[in-house]
Amino acid sequence: MSLSLSILLTIALAPLAGSILAGLFGKVIGRAGAHTATILGVAIACGLSFYVLYQLVFAGAQNFNQDIYTWFEIGRFHASVGFMIDRLTAMMMVVVTFVSLLVHLYTIGYMAEDPGYQRFFSYISLFTFSMLMLVMSNNFMQLFFGWEAVGLVSYLLIGFWYKRPTAIFANLKAFLVNRVGDFGFLLGISAILFFLGTLDYQTAFDHAPELVGKTLQITQNHAWDAATVIGILLFIGAMGKSAQVPLHVWLPDSMEGPTPISALIHAATMVTAGIFMVARMSPIFELSDTALSFILVIGSTTALFTGLIGIVQNDIKRVIAYSTLSQLGYMTVALGVSAYSGAVFHLMTHAFFKALLFLGAGSVIMGMHHEQDMRYMGGLRKYMPVTWITMWIGSLALAGTPFFSGFYSKDAIIEAVGESHRWGASYAYFCVLAGVFVTSFYSFRLLYMTFHGKERFTVEHKKHGHGHDDHHDDDHGHHTPGVLEHAPHESPWVVTVPLLLLSIPSIVIGWFTVKPMLYDHWFGKAIHVDEKNDVLGELAHEFHGALEAGIHGFTAAPFWIAFAGFAVATYIYLFNPKVADKAKTALKPIYELLNHKYWIDELYFAVFAKGGVKLGQGLSKVGDTAIIDGAMVNGSAGLVRRIAGGVRHLQSGFLFHYAFAMILGLILLLGGYWLIGQ
Repeated sequence: MSLSLSILLTIALAPLAGSILAGLFGKVIGRAGAHTATILGVAIACGLSFYVLYQLVFAGAQNFNQDIYTWFEIGRFHASVGFMIDRLTAMMMVVVTFVSLLVHLYTIGYMAEDPGYQRFFSYISLFTFSMLMLVMSNNFMQLFFGWEAVGLVSYLLIGFWYKRPTAIFANLKAFLVNRVGDFGFLLGISAILFFLGTLDYQTAFDHAPELVGKTLQITQNHAWDAATVIGILLFIGAMGKSAQVPLHVWLPDSMEGPTPISALIHAATMVTAGIFMVARMSPIFELSDTALSFILVIGSTTALFTGLIGIVQNDIKRVIAYSTLSQLGYMTVALGVSAYSGAVFHLMTHAFFKALLFLGAGSVIMGMHHEQDMRYMGGLRKYMPVTWITMWIGSLALAGTPFFSGFYSKDAIIEAVGESHRWGASYAYFCVLAGVFVTSFYSFRLLYMTFHGKERFTVEHKKHGHGHDDHHDDDHGHHTPGVLEHAPHESPWVVTVPLLLLSIPSIVIGWFTVKPMLYDHWFGKAIHVDEKNDVLGELAHEFHGALEAGIHGFTAAPFWIAFAGFAVATYIYLFNPKVADKAKTALKPIYELLNHKYWIDELYFAVFAKGGVKLGQGLSKVGDTAIIDGAMVNGSAGLVRRIAGGVRHLQSGFLFHYAFAMILGLILLLGGYWLIGQ
């Protein structure tokens, strides 16, 4: 039994059709028409994605790998549009379309009063199409198309409120940082084409062993292993898209966009593209321990050090954004120890509970009339019970509480790192264990500051209305922090229903999928791991079921480390908030280090931004002003003027001058002939 091409084309094109209708005909079809067209398109894609996954897993359908359109053909090189659908792809399709569908529904309530309503729906539907093209591709050219398309649409979404300078700065920052990573990614694809002569996945994977022994002369005195170069270059692309240190700086700033796109970009789609890509390229990465160690060190550094920044953040969305950075680090660590299934498994579980947390944060922002600072919240559980409960579920999953979905994926990664003997594994093991405490601490800090304790806001009823989005107050004058025009309130059903639907997989999805995905080779040939690197295979001997794993989790080190984070956060933020201020004063150097995000942004601005401006000014003065304008344009004109000025003296107008010149010229000609004759 084989999958139907028409179904696959419908999955990819339905969101695109909805995007075109909402974007080009938004004024004609109105708000209801725009959200109906885009939601219908994504719902069709979601339903068919579930059907494709069912066919592959339960109905015995064969993997699909087929070109459907030739993009170009130059000599022996060609690129096509085609689909490779196996269990890895089908799982990604389901996650992307399901989360996207809920975000679309949520957007009806969240963006209800925004004048760019149709435009926003068009963008998020186009984003879904771009992500589907990325994960469904069967070749590097189409992968790169989807890769760049999600980058472009994220630029449009982050800067959606284009009248705000901070939003424009954030989307430009995201775009430029991603270009750095994409340059490495493009070089990696070029190196694959150079060494393997193909852009087709399967052909490249089949011939990947030919890279062994091949080298690339990058520096004069040292030849680099080809597989290592390709692996590192491809991963540099993932560093940009999946926001790994030091290319992580764009992701927290992208909070300037509306909350629904925070969930869409940071939960299941754009930032996980890099993780998916490395897992898909596992036959190539398995050829280089050096590249995998590089991935391991980068991922573990991201997991711990970006999580630490989340501890000092007060903006509710930024805490969750730094949490995303940290969890992406965990996924990358799994890739680095060849636990590709563990990385993709955590990608899936994280997609649900992180989308839940972002949409929950958006619900809080709506209920608080667009206040985002947690210092002016508190006691919201009695005003927003549904949001409160669902945010607790998401946070328990994020903290790795036994039996919640995040526990199964996160603990598997920690155990895989402990099992690995790859260079950098000891450092990574410390980082992922320390990261458990950090994750638990900032998660419960967020819950207590937002929903518990005393109310730190006042309500002053005013006659005029309020803004309609996170940032709309700026268009009507700055609001006073902590002063609300109306009491907080629970969000409408189009917001709370997606929260409830996301809560279900946040609790149960890990329980049902941990054994097949991690220990039963569920992904089949989609993921390749050398026997010597198979850490999950070693852990499979100790796995006796989801129930036993959950019970054992209460006795394992990660649980007690997480419990310590919970206990410290509970004592400080629920019972003794003054401790936080005292710790901030006592540990001021550390606080400043974290509050300034290790000064990486300042470093980039000083070196690259200001350095680029000074370089441009220097090139302008030397190249443009001195050489082009001075020497070439003005210089050539001056030379002609000087020559003309000299020649002008020969044209005196006197007949005897011209006769003398003719006689002198004749004498010189005769002299020349005489010399030649001699």
